[in-house]
Amino acid sequence: MIVRIMGEGQVALADSHLAELDRLDEELLAEIESGDGPGFRATLHALLAGVREFGTPLPDDSLEPSELILPSPDATLEEVRAMLRDDGLIPG
Repeated sequence: MIVRIMGEGQVALADSHLAELDRLDEELLAEIESGDGPGFRATLHALLAGVREFGTPLPDDSLEPSELILPSPDATLEEVRAMLRDDGLIPG
């Protein structure tokens, strides 16, 4: 799966890591729904760190279509809320 972190570029992420990241996505969704700003910020950073850790960066000149677009680390709770689908940021 090709994942873009807004403002950072793209990484190739193996499907085998999606379950770990989905757990963080579920936490993030709960924090957004409850308005837990500090929890939201910590979980967003953990989710993006996981994508960076497990993903393989694509070259800057690569023009692969992104299957998943994640917010930048400085995105607000409201900005991320606008990006959400029914099942969070990560489908599944």
